[in-house]
Amino acid sequence: MSHFDVIVAGGSVSGLIAARETARNGCSVAVLEEDSEIGTPEHCGGLVSMEGMKNLGIVPDASAIENNRIKHAKILSPSKGFELSAEKQKVVVLDRRALDKQVAFQAQSLGADIRVKCSVRSFLQDGSRYIVKTSEGEFTSNFFVDARGVASIIGRNRNGVLSSAQYEVFASWIEQDTIEVAFDSIKYPGFFAWVIPTGKGRGKVGVAGKGINAANALQSYLNHKGGTCSIVRKVYAPIWIMGPIEKFVLYHTVIVGDAAGQTKPTTAGGIYTCGMGGLLAGRAIAKTIVAGNNEILNEYQKGWSAMFGNEFSKMLIARRLLERLDNKALDDLFSAIPKDKLDEASATGDFDFHAAALAKVLDVKSTGKMVKALLGNEIRRLADG
Repeated sequence: MSHFDVIVAGGSVSGLIAARETARNGCSVAVLEEDSEIGTPEHCGGLVSMEGMKNLGIVPDASAIENNRIKHAKILSPSKGFELSAEKQKVVVLDRRALDKQVAFQAQSLGADIRVKCSVRSFLQDGSRYIVKTSEGEFTSNFFVDARGVASIIGRNRNGVLSSAQYEVFASWIEQDTIEVAFDSIKYPGFFAWVIPTGKGRGKVGVAGKGINAANALQSYLNHKGGTCSIVRKVYAPIWIMGPIEKFVLYHTVIVGDAAGQTKPTTAGGIYTCGMGGLLAGRAIAKTIVAGNNEILNEYQKGWSAMFGNEFSKMLIARRLLERLDNKALDDLFSAIPKDKLDEASATGDFDFHAAALAKVLDVKSTGKMVKALLGNEIRRLADG
C-alpha cells in the first residue's frame, strides 16, 4: 500500500496547482485522475486574462493559446444589445486540454506522481491518516484534496446546478475578435448563450439555463444564427452558479476548485478563481506539514475569501436579479445603459473582477429608467402569478 503526504483526487487545474505547490515544498503527492487523459473532457470556455495566468504561476505555451485577438464583447438581450471593448483586459482563449497538461508537467517536474484512469471510489479517515480506495487499489495519505469538480458538490447540493452544452463549431458567422453573450429568460432562464471564438470562423458555442434541455436549446441557437455550421465536438456538463461552499477545510480534507464552489456565479468561469484556490490550498498544506500546526490550514480559506469574497457576494446579487428578469425587463434594462458608462467600464474593467465594471454600467444616471424597467418586471410577475 503506497503512502503519500497528500493525495489529490482530480486532475483539474485547481487540483494540479495544489499538487504543484505541495510538491514544490518537498511533500510527496499523488494526483489521481479518473479520465484517461489530463485535460479531457474539456468543459471550459477557456477565457482568462494573462494577468490571472501570471498570478497562478503559469505562462501558457503557444500550443495552449487558441486566440489572443479578443477585442470586443457583444452583450445581447432578445432585441437590444451593447458592446464593450476587451482590448485593455488582455483576455485570451485557452485550450484547456493543453493548459492542464502544462500544469501537470509543472507538478510532475517537482516530484508529483500523476496517475490517469485511476478513479477514487472512497476515502476514509483512519486516525491521523486517510485510506483512499481507487480502481488501482488502496493508498494512504495524511491529507486528502478533493478536486473532483462539480460532481463532488452536486452530491451535497443540487440547487445551484444548471445544465449546459458546449459545441466546438466551424461557422462563417463567428468573428475571431468578438465574444458574444445572449440573454433570453425563456430560452436560457437564469443564464445565457455564448460564442467564444478560437480562431477565424471557429469557436466554442454554448448555452446553459435552469430546467432546459441544453442540447435542444443550443441547436435552436445555432439554427437562429443561420448559415453553414459544422459541429466537431459536443460536451454536456452541469455548472455550479451559487458561490463557495461554507467550509473549504474539514480536518485534513481540503476542497478546491469547482468542488468548493469557486466558479463565478455570473458566468461559471473559474480558471483563475479555482486555480487560486488550488494555489492557496497547496501552500497552506505544505506549511502545515512543515510546521506540524493544523491551524495553518485555515490560511487557505481566509486567503481565498480575502481575494474573492466581496466579488462573489456582488456577483450573487447580480445573479438573483438576473433570475427575476423577463425579456421585456432585459430589453428595457439594456436600453437604459448610458454609452459613456460602457466606455468607462471598457477602459477600467478587470476581467477577473468584473463586479466593479458591472457597477459602472448600472450607473446612477440611468437609475430612473432602470427602476422603471425593474418595477415593470415585478408587476408582470404579479399579474402572471
